[in-house]
Amino acid sequence: MFGNNLLKQSVVGIALSVMCVSLSQAETPDAEEMWKIIQQQQKTIEQLQQKLEQTDQKVDIAEKKVEETAQEVEVAVEAIEVAQQSKSSSLSDKTSVGGYGELHYNSKDGNDEVDFHRFVLYFGHEFTDGIRFFSEFELEHALSGEGQNGEVELEQAWIEMDINDSHRLRAGLDILPIGIINVTHEPNTFYGVERPEVEKRIIPATWWEAGVGLNGELAPGWNYDAVLHSGLSTTSNIRSGRQKVSQANADHPAATARLRHTGIPGLEVSGSFQYQSDITAGATTEANSATLFEGHVDWKHNSGFGLRALYTQWDLDNMLSIAGDDKQYGYYVEPAYRFPVSFIPGEIGFFARWSELDYGDTKEEERIGIGMNYWPTGQVSVKFDWTNIDDVDANTSADTVNLGIGYQF
Repeated sequence: MFGNNLLKQSVVGIALSVMCVSLSQAETPDAEEMWKIIQQQQKTIEQLQQKLEQTDQKVDIAEKKVEETAQEVEVAVEAIEVAQQSKSSSLSDKTSVGGYGELHYNSKDGNDEVDFHRFVLYFGHEFTDGIRFFSEFELEHALSGEGQNGEVELEQAWIEMDINDSHRLRAGLDILPIGIINVTHEPNTFYGVERPEVEKRIIPATWWEAGVGLNGELAPGWNYDAVLHSGLSTTSNIRSGRQKVSQANADHPAATARLRHTGIPGLEVSGSFQYQSDITAGATTEANSATLFEGHVDWKHNSGFGLRALYTQWDLDNMLSIAGDDKQYGYYVEPAYRFPVSFIPGEIGFFARWSELDYGDTKEEERIGIGMNYWPTGQVSVKFDWTNIDDVDANTSADTVNLGIGYQF
């Protein structure tokens, strides 16, 4: 605008100069001629001012367009940034990573051993609000491969789809809904360094199969699971019959059903039943069906007291005798008390466990153990336990001392 005013002043100056020059070079005009000259100069000035105003309008329009373009560019940049943030946020919101691990020190009859027992990673993803994926990838005993003690295992890899608000369909590689430890086995969720022997030998945890099933809520507090899945393959003992879905024999399927009540805060009461069409997976010509029953109570009172009690039993076909027994069973009772402490951060819990199990091959044991857990935070647990093992058939006993640390995230 400063340039335009200067231009106006210059035009007026030039006009006046021209008029003065014209007057100086000509004879002195009379009044009529002077009036004509002034009108002509006025007309010239008005034409110049009109052109200047048109120029101002064009400049204003150009400035407005530049401003509008700048605003459009800014809006476009913000939209791109929001879209990028939304995409990144969507991926992080829908994909989850977790895991757990545990390091053990075991001492039995003078034999000491330290072992990073498990290193586990979870990966999950929400495809939509009603379709999801979950997996569990595990390395056992720190090393795997030929000549090594450890294994790399895929324990879970399933897709779940909501049928409605109360029922879901799940298919893939999944943990069977039997017992306490088999379903929830992170080290910060149970007492003792090692998992209860009853759930390791009889159920046998951790136990996963390939299958398809339904789960959901029948009524408030009442949940169910029903799964058709691959089966065991054994002629010796139950635990060794897990095929782990590695080129597993699928000619003889199995089925598992669970009913669970969680309607009372802090209390879970559950029962599971499983049927094996042929527990030897066709290794013999006889009918080798088997059934498994499991029932448990898991109670945690808000005062800190807790109680776990579990019973499980296999009934094997009379034509089959796995290591001399057509019935295998086990049970344990575990009272505990957990409380916060003031001299260190976190909570401490003490427990006792009495268990008995008979898992064939003339193997009958009675176990009595005590121990403690320390949780500096809910996801980390430091553990100690002592257990006396009485081998009933061999009439011998042994003591074990275990230390461990575990975590979950």
